[in-house]
Amino acid sequence: MRILIAEDEPILARQLESALTDAGYAVDCASDGERADFLGATEPYDAIVLDLGLPKADGLTVLRRWRDAGLSVPVLVLTARDSWHEKVRGIDSGADDYVAKPFQMEEVLARLRGLIRRASGQVSPEIRCGAVVLDPRNARVTHDGAVVKLTGHEFRVLSYLMHHRGRVVSQNELTEHIYAQDFDRDSNTVEVFIARLRRKLGATFIETVRGLGYRIEDAR
Repeated sequence: MRILIAEDEPILARQLESALTDAGYAVDCASDGERADFLGATEPYDAIVLDLGLPKADGLTVLRRWRDAGLSVPVLVLTARDSWHEKVRGIDSGADDYVAKPFQMEEVLARLRGLIRRASGQVSPEIRCGAVVLDPRNARVTHDGAVVKLTGHEFRVLSYLMHHRGRVVSQNELTEHIYAQDFDRDSNTVEVFIARLRRKLGATFIETVRGLGYRIEDAR
């Protein structure tokens, strides 16, 4: 899963990037509204963290541009604690949720998980497909109750497929959602991650749909 952080305070941006990376996400950062607008419009994200007080173009302006263009990615806005009018304007402009500064990092992570969960039609905080259970809260996967050790990229591939279980996901789509923008992407490595996951979770758990991509059946 891939997240965009649009935040102009360097220390806070680094803290958010570190926390989200540790939680298993691929993360891109933008320090001004123009860069955030460009990335949000041209790169595929599973959620966006958007500070409303950005330079060059403020967060509300950027958010309205995205929504006017039909961009439906979930957006979590960051607002000043006492600026209730910013919260209202943010929601009215198309934000899906908000967090007031200063905040606890766990709250941001929880709200992002909720946004991603709802966007994929998931109700339970854990995703279960047969004997495999993915717990986004702890970045943990179990198989028949036993913890399965995964690399960061393996976890992202599995997380994306399980969030979109029941449909075919192309190799290109997976590549776009497991790597940050500045990472040297190679779609062929997706095949390597799929092969490793099959060894760890069972040879038939991830289906190859010839010429189209991969699919995990929605088996509960």
